[in-house]
Amino acid sequence: MKLVIVSGLSGSGKSIVLHALEDLGFYCIDNLPLSLLPAFAGQISNSPRRDYEHAAVGIDARNLTEDFDNFPDVLAEIKSLGLGCEILFLQADDNTLIKRFSETRRKHPLTRAGISLAEAIQRERKLLGALAVNADWCIDTSRTNVHQLRDLVRERMLKEARSLTLTFMSFGFKHGVPVDADFVFDVRCLPNPHWVPQLRALTGLDHEVKQFLEQQPLVGEMVDDLTDFIERWMPRFQADNRAYMTIAIGCTGGQHRSVYLSQRLAAYFDDSELEVLVRHRELS
Repeated sequence: MKLVIVSGLSGSGKSIVLHALEDLGFYCIDNLPLSLLPAFAGQISNSPRRDYEHAAVGIDARNLTEDFDNFPDVLAEIKSLGLGCEILFLQADDNTLIKRFSETRRKHPLTRAGISLAEAIQRERKLLGALAVNADWCIDTSRTNVHQLRDLVRERMLKEARSLTLTFMSFGFKHGVPVDADFVFDVRCLPNPHWVPQLRALTGLDHEVKQFLEQQPLVGEMVDDLTDFIERWMPRFQADNRAYMTIAIGCTGGQHRSVYLSQRLAAYFDDSELEVLVRHRELS
C-alpha cells in the first residue's frame, strides 16, 4: 500500500500530476487539510478495500489555517503506521509562475489587498518550505509543458520499483541550471559539434554527432570519470535510503555534448539494479 503526497507552488502543475495519478488507478483527494492527513492515512492503511492500495493527496497553501511547519511530525506519524509514503513537490521559477497566472487570469490563493502576485509567490515558498525540504522527488516545471509533466509522472510510476531511480538530464547552461538536480557536471570543455557546419542542426541523438564525439579522446575520458564517480558514490546514497537521484549534464546549448553524454551514461547504468531514466530538457 502506497500514499503519494503531492504538494508544491500554485501554478506549478499539481492538478496535472493528480490527474495523471488518477489515470494510473490512484485514489486521489485534492486540497486535503494537513491536520486530516494522519486520519486519512490510518483509514487507508486499515482498509481491506483494494481501492486504497495506491492513494494520492494534494496538500497546498489553499488551507491557510494550517501550520505547515508541523509537517515533519505528521510525516513521522504516517510512517509509524507502516504505510509506504512518498512526497512529490512541484516548483517553478517566479517569472514562469507569474506568466502562467497572467495567461490563465486565475487568482493566486495567497493574494490579498495590498499583496502583489510576486509577493504571494514568495510567501507560498516560505509557507511550504517544510514540505519541500522533506520531498523525495522535486520537479521544476519551469521548462516543462503539460504533456511532458504527465509523461514524466507516468514513466516513474509505471516503472518497476527498484532501490533508487537515477535520472540523467541534459541541459544548456545558456538556458539556466536545473534547480532540481542533485549533481551538475559541466562538459563545455569538450570539443563542440556546433562548430562543424554539417553537425550544427543535429543533436546528440544523431549518428553523425555520436560518431564525431566518439572520436574525441577527451569525451571518452569524461565518460570514464563520470561513471567511476557515480559507481563509487551511488551505493552510499542507496544506503541512505534515497529514492531518486538526478544528475544533470550541461553544455552550452543542451543540444550536442550533454545529450550524447547523458545517453552514454544512461546506457551504461541501465544494466544495473538502478531504475534509469533520461531527460533532454532543451530538446522538447
